[in-house]
Formats: sequence, C-alpha cells, structure tokens
Amino acid sequence: MKVFARRALCAGSMIGALALAGSGLASAHVSVSAPGATQGGYEVLTFRVPTESDTAGTTGLTVTLPGLRSARTEPMPGWHSTVTKDPESALATSVTWTADPGVEVGPGQFGEFRVSAGPLPETTTVDFPATQTYSDGSVVEWDQQPAADGTEPEHPAPSLTLEPASAEGGHAHGGQSATADTEADDPGAGDDSVARWLGGAGLVLGALALALAVGNTIRRRS
Repeated sequence: MKVFARRALCAGSMIGALALAGSGLASAHVSVSAPGATQGGYEVLTFRVPTESDTAGTTGLTVTLPGLRSARTEPMPGWHSTVTKDPESALATSVTWTADPGVEVGPGQFGEFRVSAGPLPETTTVDFPATQTYSDGSVVEWDQQPAADGTEPEHPAPSLTLEPASAEGGHAHGGQSATADTEADDPGAGDDSVARWLGGAGLVLGALALALAVGNTIRRRS
C-alpha cells in the first residue's frame, strides 16, 4: 500500500500536473515549501513550478542550492535529475530536472519537484534561485529580491523561512535527528552499532559459559 501510494503521489504531482485557476495564472511564481523546516535541519523541499506561457510547456528546471551536504531527488516519470556538487567540498550546489522528449508541464498546469536535502543554513530565511526552461527555448530566471519598500519583483527567487532548531531534539531530519542522516549516508554506521552490540553479548555469554565450566570442574573434584 505504501509503495502504491508513493507512486500515485509522484505521478499525480508531476505529469498529471493540476490545472491552475485561470485568474491566478499570470501572478503565479516558482515557489518552495517545507512545512516546519528548521535551521540546520534536513527537509523535503517541494518546488512548485507553474507554466506561465500560453503556447509552450516547461521542460526543465534548475534550482541553486546553498551548498548542502545531502541532496536526493524524488523519482519522476518522464524526467531525469542531476545533482551538481562542488569538486572540492563535495557539497551540493544545484539540482537540475530535465523532461524526456514529449514530456512537459503544459500551459495552464504546474508541476512539483521534490528534493530531500540538508543540513539547511543557520539563517532565518534561505533563497533557492531557479531557472525555468520552456519547450520553445525561452528561459525565465527566478532570482530577483524584493524591493527596498517590500514590493515583490516580477520574478522573485523562491524563499523558505526556517524555524530555530529545537534545543532538546537538535536539528530535524524529516522527523529524525541529524545522527539518523549520518547513518543513512553511511550504512556502515548502523552495521557497526549492531556489531558492537553482538560483540558485547558474546562476551557476556562467554563469561557465563566459563563460570559454568569452572563450577562443573570444582564439583567433579569434590
């Protein structure tokens, strides 16, 4: 059931892109959401991309990342994703989604692109400048900042507000701690913990066996 639901969600959120209300199409922008996202946390970032053209569809999206240790994209039918990393630091700096031929987010529709990423910056807000590519070759840069008076620009950069990390639970990681992400990135970490537990249990059993053997020897001699 979980696998079916995940596939249905993936297909329904992207290729089965929902139609935007006609009156809201002109004012729609590329946006990012991650409810409850925390500073230094690991979150699933959802980028909602509307097709504002009346004649062309969206065939590509590139999102700039603020140098993240981890970035994993969600599989999407008909789309390929590539995570670009800095060769020196190995931090993820951008992610690009590209549609297969004949696949696009058509006029009057929107698509959702998801990436599990972190740790997020220790800042109140974080921007994710984006580049949207259309089937007719046109490109829209979503990278503008609000004006000094707070007026929204024509192509604002997707921005996410981050909550302070919990002092007790540390940084969130999709409902888990940052330690869980380390174990997820390094499967050996979890195996090592199990190995230590088994090793300790083996020592205890060995000590018990030795004690029983000594006891039996003493009783025979008596």
